[in-house]
Amino acid sequence: MPLPSLALLADVDTTRERTNAALDEATRASLGQFMTPGVVASFMASMFRDLGPEVRLLDAGAGVGSLTAAVVHEALARSPRPKVIEATAYEVDHVMLSGLRDVFGSCEVAARSARARFVGRVVERDFIEDGASFLNVGLFREGTAPRFNAAILNPPYRKISSQSRERLQLRAAGIETSNLYAAFVGLALKLLEPGGELVAITPRSFCNGPYFRPFRRLLLDEAALLRVHVFESRNRAFRHDDVLQENIIFHARKGAPRGNVVLSTSSAPGEPITERLVAHSVVVDPKDPNAFIHLATSNEDTEVAERMASLPCGLNELGITVSTGRVVDFRARDFLRHDPAPNTVPLIYSTHFSGGYVAWPKLGGRKPNALADEDATQALMVPNETYVLTKRFTSKEERRRVVAVVCDPTRLPADVAQLGIENHVNYFHANGGGLPKGLARGLAAYLNSSLVDRYFRQFNGHTQVNATDLRSLRYPTLDALKAMGKRIGKAFPDQVGIDAIVDGALA
Repeated sequence: MPLPSLALLADVDTTRERTNAALDEATRASLGQFMTPGVVASFMASMFRDLGPEVRLLDAGAGVGSLTAAVVHEALARSPRPKVIEATAYEVDHVMLSGLRDVFGSCEVAARSARARFVGRVVERDFIEDGASFLNVGLFREGTAPRFNAAILNPPYRKISSQSRERLQLRAAGIETSNLYAAFVGLALKLLEPGGELVAITPRSFCNGPYFRPFRRLLLDEAALLRVHVFESRNRAFRHDDVLQENIIFHARKGAPRGNVVLSTSSAPGEPITERLVAHSVVVDPKDPNAFIHLATSNEDTEVAERMASLPCGLNELGITVSTGRVVDFRARDFLRHDPAPNTVPLIYSTHFSGGYVAWPKLGGRKPNALADEDATQALMVPNETYVLTKRFTSKEERRRVVAVVCDPTRLPADVAQLGIENHVNYFHANGGGLPKGLARGLAAYLNSSLVDRYFRQFNGHTQVNATDLRSLRYPTLDALKAMGKRIGKAFPDQVGIDAIVDGALA
């Protein structure tokens, strides 16, 4: 006889699809919420290791309750099954709330049929405000916050303004983050009792970069990672909702000692899964001040990570610094010129990247080519010397995540003394000045190598390349970089040629 909870999952998917069709797209975008497909919800629920005889579950941003229903189904299928499942679901969208109450009714029926008890609590309040208030001991007596032993989340994705009420509430609760999804996870972790488990599906963007560093520290201080699952396809986890973020599912236990982590991957939800077991220190290097999360999901990825870790130098040891271009175009709009003219200097965008070098100007394009040379713009300029530039943002279609070129002053007009570098470009320099040309060519070759690309993708799940990310890399010695540059010469080869040059210098 099939479990009553199987009918529950079918009912939930029907409710989800019906509710999804009724949602106002503008409202959904403003809330940043996308409902979890049944196959993803079931997979997430299966990650819980110890649900115990009494489940006290938090589902924040619950939608129609797909995740709670999946946990109920999972718990009732286990032996021994829990006697009581208490679920607290936060939701503020009125269209969702109707479906959520229907799903909770179905959960109660399924539990009763399995001789268990389901107690559902729908909270029609903002989870940020409620959770932050519970945790702010200046307003509430310690111990009054609810305590959960399990949390499952598909949190909303939306940026939080630095001066917003939400940001101030989170700060008062000891959480510093710039996005709702990290805020939801952080609050849920703090509301878990010691030993409690959390399973969440989120964008992968928190794994690196400066903006999510406080959240990574919070996550890793509060809990140990037990499992991380990566979907190889960027857009298939929420393929019906036009979600293009690269998503991961992670499972953590609050207060647990650091042990092994299961790294798993599949092409898409419901497709075959490959797994490997690695030490927690392989995922997060305890010596890394930025606490980047590395997801080496194959033996080949591990070999790449080990090879990178064996490189001898950080940027500071090479005497090289990487910065972000100084020209923020919308702020400098009055000083931008579409074409070069007297009393202007070259302005370099990533659109000027071509064949391993900066090719300036690019006339007839959409981007300006020049910056007015005035007293007000002097602080935005750098000397016209040799730099290595990288794109801060790459398109999904580009072959490499890190795209580097050499900015060679001999390829610019002879009378150019200064130039501007636009803010969507990073530039490598030596204390504000240029690099030796051979070193610059070698550095650009190294950054363009398949070695760097494969390693970079282990911790960077989006198309943004921050200066912090580039500082976190290990680099060859100056001599090795110069040897690469000597072999590059004045014309960069194709990818195979670059990889051969880099591999040869690192052998």
